[in-house]
Amino acid sequence: MLATRYLLLALLGSSLSFAECIPFTQARDHIGESQCITGTVLRVKPGYRGVTYFDFCEDFRVCPFTVVIFPVHLKDIGDVRQLQNRQIEVHGELKAYDGRAEIVLEQLRQLGGDAAHIPRLPKNYDVENKGHCSAGTFSLPKPAKTPAKKRQTPKLPIGISQDSEPE
Repeated sequence: MLATRYLLLALLGSSLSFAECIPFTQARDHIGESQCITGTVLRVKPGYRGVTYFDFCEDFRVCPFTVVIFPVHLKDIGDVRQLQNRQIEVHGELKAYDGRAEIVLEQLRQLGGDAAHIPRLPKNYDVENKGHCSAGTFSLPKPAKTPAKKRQTPKLPIGISQDSEPE
């Protein structure tokens, strides 16, 4: 009985992974749905603060679809630079952003076909440095400067003269 369940799950899972993919040009018609999108990645482009984009058109501003990878997910996916000029399949929920459809790539399993076999990121890959590799250097934080205290002469209380003698 248990073996039958595993076989059923394996067959069901494999049929889902071979779901029909739609071309990226039709992505806008399916916003809000979980879809498989296919297309050729023309450029893998680093963006602001380590965000990575896949461009499927020559001019990204008029392209109907893009893939976005945030820096926190890049280490889980791998070296996506290897996907440039390759036909890929991307699975995920289509969201509307800035007039186009996009899929946020968070895990390697969202990539299908040959794209699922990309190598891991190099250990010295620096996401914050917009794709440049750097081992970096270690330095201790600099101490905060405190303002110097001004020296003031003590003031005597009002009503006591300096010439009076104690009684």
